[in-house]
Amino acid sequence: MKRIRKCFIMFIAILMVVSTFTSAYACTSMGVGKDASVDGSVMVTHTCDGWYDHRIQIIPGGKHTAGEMVEIYRDPCNDTRPNKVPEKVGEIPQVEETYSYFHIGYPFMNEKQVMMGEFTWSGREEVSSPQGLMVIANLEQLALARAATAREAIEVMGALAEEYGYCDGGETLIVGDKNEVWVFEVCGGGMLWEPGSGKPGAHWAAQRIPDDEMFVGANRSRIGVIDFTDKENFMYSTDITQLSKEMGWWSEGEDFNYAKLFNPEPYGSPFYAARREWRVFSLVAPSQEFPTLDRYEQYPFSVKPDQKLAVKDLMDIYSDHYEGTPYDLTKGLAAGPFGNPTRWGVKGDQKPGTIGEDRHDWERAIALYRCSYSFVSQSRSWMPDPVGGLLWFGQDSPDTTVYVPMYCGVTEVPESWSSGLRHQFDPDSAWWAFNFVNNWANLRWDAMYTEIREKKASYEDVFFADQNEIEAEAAELFSKNPAESVRYLTKYTNDAMNTVEDGWWEFAWYLVGKYYDGMSINEDGSSTTLGYPMAYLEAVDYASTSVNDYAMTQGEVQEPEAVPEEAPAPAEPAATPEPQQPEKNSTALVVILVVIVIAAAWFVISKKRKVD
Repeated sequence: MKRIRKCFIMFIAILMVVSTFTSAYACTSMGVGKDASVDGSVMVTHTCDGWYDHRIQIIPGGKHTAGEMVEIYRDPCNDTRPNKVPEKVGEIPQVEETYSYFHIGYPFMNEKQVMMGEFTWSGREEVSSPQGLMVIANLEQLALARAATAREAIEVMGALAEEYGYCDGGETLIVGDKNEVWVFEVCGGGMLWEPGSGKPGAHWAAQRIPDDEMFVGANRSRIGVIDFTDKENFMYSTDITQLSKEMGWWSEGEDFNYAKLFNPEPYGSPFYAARREWRVFSLVAPSQEFPTLDRYEQYPFSVKPDQKLAVKDLMDIYSDHYEGTPYDLTKGLAAGPFGNPTRWGVKGDQKPGTIGEDRHDWERAIALYRCSYSFVSQSRSWMPDPVGGLLWFGQDSPDTTVYVPMYCGVTEVPESWSSGLRHQFDPDSAWWAFNFVNNWANLRWDAMYTEIREKKASYEDVFFADQNEIEAEAAELFSKNPAESVRYLTKYTNDAMNTVEDGWWEFAWYLVGKYYDGMSINEDGSSTTLGYPMAYLEAVDYASTSVNDYAMTQGEVQEPEAVPEEAPAPAEPAATPEPQQPEKNSTALVVILVVIVIAAAWFVISKKRKVD
């Protein structure tokens, strides 16, 4: 009976892993050490690429009474999806005191300047823990509420994942504070892990990014060989080597490479993750001439940039479409006549070519149309916490958003930034203003994108220009009355958000009125036909049918004999657009896995009957 139960647990685990794959829409995140930034800031970034909760919720901290419990929901990051309502799965004891933190799809900041960025990598099915309580967003919530430093946050998350079990696919967090920045990676404790078993419910590791270097990760594990003797720069879970040894993945005396052991086959097309990592490193450290690698090869964990990095540098990286490289998404037939880098998702059975088990795919840009939100954060040790912690936040796609300053001490944000529907157009939500502009730009990217970038800069340049003055005033107020400083920053943040939102809706309608029907409407009411590039018109045989017919009427060519027409193939139903997903998501995989588990269970039952 015990074996049957284990087979059932394995079956559930496999289903959970497949489910995790289908929700892994992919993100790109960076971390910058304080000596690698122009002003000494520790910086953390994140693009949340997929349909995730875009609403900023400020969860107040405070004192808690004995016996108070914290409710655990799965999966809180999907809270704006009506078909994926988070389900309460348990409770854990509350701590005596918590800090205020900012909840969103993936919670990102607390009042102590602790910042977190995220990306998914899923990993081995064998380490999933179906009886685990935690997913990555739960760990982020609890750590931001309970930790004042990055190291403390990692300790909190590691302890909770081990005690209560981690049931999500493999995940990475970049965790920064005002002094240092770490990379934390976690996956489950194994299919047979049970609460109360005395065994750790997660395999996790953390590695510190050197102060003068920067890190990037994009949907594959990035922690390599763990140096178990270096307690200053590595942290890891209890008995982290045991399961790998039992499974035959690792032997005593070998390097313990976390990425190769727990994420040996990163998901996606061969360059899905590696291309973005290459692009970021090649932009910040071009002197190192990084080669193009596939998903099985790793870049250095972190690199020293050729020049120290500013906030705007990281924002510009997030607007990248591989311009000026062989992978430039604004060039070629797929970009259409107007240089559009957008590539809609393609269903697996529609893709024309394969390489072994890996399907070809579009190049995966850093800037992505289906991004819910992105940010670049600063944590600064020389300022009071409410002033030093600053998160530059942008709704929707990073290349067409406006990054607004949001200080970690603020106590509220505008209603339109903390609420809103996603499954239908919601004019009361700031997110829709940015999503609308991004989608409208697809009509005529070459003309509109230039205007969008200019308009974006007109807001961000003012924020940057005012930053020193705002922070000096806030720090002065803090020295006299901390509460007054918080009120000042809250008002500034809210004013900035309201100004940008109102301006962006106005800008959206301006674009609607200026660009339509292939024209650009001028201020005096005249219009300019935007036309097409000559090379494109030649490539599509512009007016060829008229030219040929006219030539026939003039007797210049002979009319071709009629060829019997074949019956047209029945039209396929329109496919619902899907985000890019790992190729392990196919229905066939699910069926095969289910059949294997059922067969295993039948074999165990049959064997038991024979023994009985």
